Amino acid sequence: MRSLMDHLIVLPIVLPMAVGASMLLLGERRTWIKAAMNGVSTLSLLVIAILLLRQADGDVLSVAVYLPADWQAPFGIALAVDRLSALMLLITAVLGLASLMFSVAAWQRAGVHFHALFQFQLMGLNGAFLTADLFNLFVFFEVLLAASYGLLLHGSGPDRVKAGLHYVAVNLTGSMLFLIGVSIIYGITGSLNMADVALRIGQIAANDRALLEAGAAILGVAFLIKGGAWPMNFWLPPSYAAASPPVAAIFSIMTKVGIYVLLRLSLLLFGDHAGDSAGFGHDWLLYTGLVTLAFGGVGMLAAQNLARVAGYSVIISSGTLLSAIGFGGVGVIGSALFYMLSSTLALAAFFLLLELVERSRTFSSDLLAITREAFGLDLPTDHDDNDHTNVGVAIPAAMAFLGLSFIACTLLLTGMPPLSGFIAKFSLLTDVLNPTGLTPDASVQITPSAWVMLGLLIGTGLTGVIALTRTGIRVFWAPSGRAVPRLRVIETFPIAALLILCVVITLRAEPVMRYMDATAAALNAPDHYIRSVLSSRLVQPARTEVTP
Repeated sequence: MRSLMDHLIVLPIVLPMAVGASMLLLGERRTWIKAAMNGVSTLSLLVIAILLLRQADGDVLSVAVYLPADWQAPFGIALAVDRLSALMLLITAVLGLASLMFSVAAWQRAGVHFHALFQFQLMGLNGAFLTADLFNLFVFFEVLLAASYGLLLHGSGPDRVKAGLHYVAVNLTGSMLFLIGVSIIYGITGSLNMADVALRIGQIAANDRALLEAGAAILGVAFLIKGGAWPMNFWLPPSYAAASPPVAAIFSIMTKVGIYVLLRLSLLLFGDHAGDSAGFGHDWLLYTGLVTLAFGGVGMLAAQNLARVAGYSVIISSGTLLSAIGFGGVGVIGSALFYMLSSTLALAAFFLLLELVERSRTFSSDLLAITREAFGLDLPTDHDDNDHTNVGVAIPAAMAFLGLSFIACTLLLTGMPPLSGFIAKFSLLTDVLNPTGLTPDASVQITPSAWVMLGLLIGTGLTGVIALTRTGIRVFWAPSGRAVPRLRVIETFPIAALLILCVVITLRAEPVMRYMDATAAALNAPDHYIRSVLSSRLVQPARTEVTP
């Protein structure tokens, strides 16, 4: 008899699917029952993610594989957990719990089926990080997109509807490109299992290789769209700015889905074993990332409100990660993963902070009025102290909390010392300028792209400081006689928790970086992943021993 631990890999998919489906059977008046179900499920996902991370942290090259139908890969569905997928599951669970807690104060009542859509969103994200074949990657990709459509439109309002229509149109285009790319790859290789495709790529006939690379390029474009790469990221700032704060916070991990797949497939399919296709697309990822980085810096400087600044911060994060993937190398990838962890947590905290900062402005009052009128709901306001819908208690020194949180987010997003954003950028630049790990006095040839990346990372950090300082002065310093917003513990706690996590990452930078470097080393050794997936049996963790 198999234990629960054997089936732990499939739970991040099955649990939110079952809970989300159960919520659809409950009426909309049972909001708090749904919130409790959502909370228990999301907290369980966090515990599961921690357990999977501990399991993956045993051996650098270990891969745990689960075959739901007991059909050996590549003929059946396969789920695989390695260091990278376990890390993504953990980030998703942390952001999900923080966003859910924030939404309970008011936003859960701004529309219908919020909690069910939230669970389906987590199901799609977890499935995309766990799946080991391209077809199910498409399935989970569509699940998370379908849920994100409803979540983005949650709360009504003309700006949200307009941004939502653009978001849906762009992502439907990406889905179409996804299908075309996968179809071409299947037609050439005869397989959709990622490990099996990687094994076959080196054996592709010369006259079919151009078609295979065309399919891979089309597939890459689909994920570049989702990852927020230039010039296909025009939809991102308005969509993220229009989304409700808890939705925007969970969307912080959405662009990382595209980054994750590009990182996974570029090293798995087009590594040294890929023959003439080895390294295919890496230069394009590098140049696209650099241009995206520059675009994000200019956009942040031009943005006139905090929501737009946050949207362009997401683009800067995507550009940095794409550049690192294109640059390659164990050290660079490891530093990029550390940066991804820090920036994703900081972005989520920043999106949650925006509503609290803007709460006393007219815009916030108008937004609540629109929601009340559209849905006939009684949402809490800043001055409705006796409303029975208020959750938690107001905290003292509200402006002090907002100011300190804003400063912390500024330091994290711009890479200023002493927090984890600075450590991530410093480590990344160190590895880019010294990719071979040589001593400082050794001779090493620094490429022009490395100098460009150095300039852009420093430049975007400077533009971020200017943009956020300018906005901070306008929000916290310039107003006189401004009403102090009423903050509740349940709203401030997730923001504080995310920022404290960033502080913990700063203090524990060495073990965290060691994990990231081990993850990068495993990604750069795809043969172990391939053998683990293709030789696995039902729910048996497949481990490959490293020979000295």
